[in-house]
Amino acid sequence: QVQLVESGGGLVQSGGSLRLSCAASGRLFSINTMAWYRQAPGKQRELVAGITSGGNTNYADSVKGRFTISRDDAKKTLYLQMNSLRPEDTAVYYCYGNGTNLSGPFLRPRDFSSWGPGTQVTVSS
Repeated sequence: QVQLVESGGGLVQSGGSLRLSCAASGRLFSINTMAWYRQAPGKQRELVAGITSGGNTNYADSVKGRFTISRDDAKKTLYLQMNSLRPEDTAVYYCYGNGTNLSGPFLRPRDFSSWGPGTQVTVSS
């Protein structure tokens, strides 16, 4: 079982910054793609930014130039630096990750795909 837990959300004024973190725990063997998604009230969950194990990144057009995704594999942690925040960035932000963990009494490699519980980001105008 792999757990992802987000932190760093909160209330910030328009134009401000926040840094989200997502810590992974469990019997991890490798983590491949990690990503941040968000879901605003009444809207579908959408991809904000993703990063591969090789460091390749992609961003939603709405956050390009303002958000930066990064990862520290030694710490098993994903980050999202959010600058120049806007009221429309208000949402619950979710961490996603996939890869391989070691499962069962014989620690067999098994693919995993996990989501964190989410952290609220609110940007006031």
